[in-house]
Amino acid sequence: MDETVPSWPGEAPEAAIAPFLRSCEGWRAGPQEFAAPWVEACAAAVLVPPGGAAAFFEQYFRPHALGSGLVTGYYEPELRGAEVPGAEYQVPLHALPPEGPLRAFDRAAIEAGGLDGQGLELAWVDDPVDAFFLQIQGSGRVRLPDGQILRLGYAGRNSHPYRAIGRSLIERGAIAREAMSMQAIRAWLGTAPPGEAAALLRENPAYVFFRPVTGLDAEAGPIGTLGVPLTPGRSLAVDATIVPLGAPVFLVTRDPLDGHPIQRLVMAQDTGGAIRGMARGDLFWGWGHEAAARAGLMQEPAEVFLLLPR
Repeated sequence: MDETVPSWPGEAPEAAIAPFLRSCEGWRAGPQEFAAPWVEACAAAVLVPPGGAAAFFEQYFRPHALGSGLVTGYYEPELRGAEVPGAEYQVPLHALPPEGPLRAFDRAAIEAGGLDGQGLELAWVDDPVDAFFLQIQGSGRVRLPDGQILRLGYAGRNSHPYRAIGRSLIERGAIAREAMSMQAIRAWLGTAPPGEAAALLRENPAYVFFRPVTGLDAEAGPIGTLGVPLTPGRSLAVDATIVPLGAPVFLVTRDPLDGHPIQRLVMAQDTGGAIRGMARGDLFWGWGHEAAARAGLMQEPAEVFLLLPR
């Protein structure tokens, strides 16, 4: 495999075994025909000896170049909130409404109270910008006043298309294209008059709904589209019409903070509304300040290789 995949086997191939076994869990929980191509590799992965990860992937998989593309990053944010509204906590996070007119509301209608009285509120948080970025990330943690953590996962979205507010800021000349990042958007929102900040958020009519997630270890990532917890630095959101969910992917890119090369086996365990195309990916960085910093800055060129069973 090293003749066709540059920099193979990359950094710490042993660290790819645990997330690969999580992919196996996801396949086993799905339809039998979906799991069938991976059964032999999943059985062998349990028996990989120390130092044998690269040889395992070479034996059971064949690389397919997906070409040059773009890799962004995402993370699991933590918000401050409560399970009942209060003086500090006025911004609701909603469960998925039933099919029908409620699902058709856009962001502006929902923020104006379009879902009030439906009993859909899961929690109230203290910052509308944090709530907005929670929807962009798709899952997160809400720290309650007693210190407990409410884990929220993606449940669905309304029927309106996603519009990147960063594009709006570029178009109006508020932020240069080359300076665009999550941090730059947050800085603009933090200094804009409240009315202007709220109006910008409403330019994205898409609205994401959540569900409570229980039973997750505090050191486990959120549940991805494959149905298994994501692993920081080793789980990738992909276009599932091109890359099979759960598949190993070899990623050649760079760290957005320090520019160091990233040459790493990751697992395609998630999807995202903006992740479309052959070599398009979104790398899950984890949670906490460092993960947020990397996720917000990551807009890196990448070479992407899909590993499929031999």
